[in-house]
Amino acid sequence: MTHPLSPCLWFDGQAKAAAAHYCAIFENSRIIAENPMVVIFELNGTRFMALNGGPQYKFSPANSYVVTCDTQEEIDHYWERLGEGGKYNACGWLDDQYGVSWQVVPSILAELMNDPEKAPKALDAMMQMSKFEINALLNA
Repeated sequence: MTHPLSPCLWFDGQAKAAAAHYCAIFENSRIIAENPMVVIFELNGTRFMALNGGPQYKFSPANSYVVTCDTQEEIDHYWERLGEGGKYNACGWLDDQYGVSWQVVPSILAELMNDPEKAPKALDAMMQMSKFEINALLNA
C-alpha cells in the first residue's frame, strides 16, 4: 500500500492566512478542509497541512521548499509573491512573511552545475545573485 507523504507546517495562529496566501500564488491550488486547528491545502498537487500549534516552534532554513522554474517570468513571479513581507536571501533563497524558507531556482541550474566546464562559472555567477537571473547564468 502506498502512503503519501505531506509536510505539516506549524504556525502560531496563522494557518488559514498562510494557506490562503500560498494558494493565491501557486496555480492549481486549493484549500481542501479546515477547522480552527488545522488547514489542509494543496499546491500544484502537493498536499500540505497547516497547524495552528502555538508559539513554541519557529521555521528555519534547515527546512525549505524548492520551486523549480522554467522561465525568468516564473522566477520573477514566485520570487516577488513569496517574498512579499519577508526577507530575500542569497542564491535564490527567501523567507516568506510567515518565516517559511523557499528556494526559487531555474530548472537549467542542475544542467549547468553538472557540466564540468560550465559549473565553476555558473557557481561564481550564482553566488553573486539574490534572485536567480537565467540569462546571467547561461552567459557566465
